[in-house]
Amino acid sequence: MVDVSDKAEILREATAKGKIKLKPETVNLIIEGKIAKGDPLYTARIAGILAAKKTSELVPLCHPLPLTNVEVETKILDSNTVEVTATVKSKAQTGVEMEALTAVSAALLTIWDMVKQYEKDAAGQYPTTSIENIHVVRKLKQV
Repeated sequence: MVDVSDKAEILREATAKGKIKLKPETVNLIIEGKIAKGDPLYTARIAGILAAKKTSELVPLCHPLPLTNVEVETKILDSNTVEVTATVKSKAQTGVEMEALTAVSAALLTIWDMVKQYEKDAAGQYPTTSIENIHVVRKLKQV
């Protein structure tokens, strides 16, 4: 790990985003509340929050941080795209972009898991399903 002992604890914030591409029929099932496993958008938000808190256990050289807030939002962008945005805050000695990226990743994986039965083709493959463009949108530190 990088030694951050000499760094001051300051307010830090990071926002990350990512998307999952699904069949239009699957997005309609989400909108209609007809996914057998439950509401994937709600469950994705909870999964993202949990994942942000567990980041240092998943990413080997990531510092464990006292998170002060985690917000995960899901939005249906169009007939085949769901977007996840996560914003993480902490008063710490290092940034929280890894926690935001982990939150987005876990949320998107949760959506995939909850809708996979609708996404498979006749051969059991996922020809149209993809997780895309996970990235940090913004990183702030209060000096």
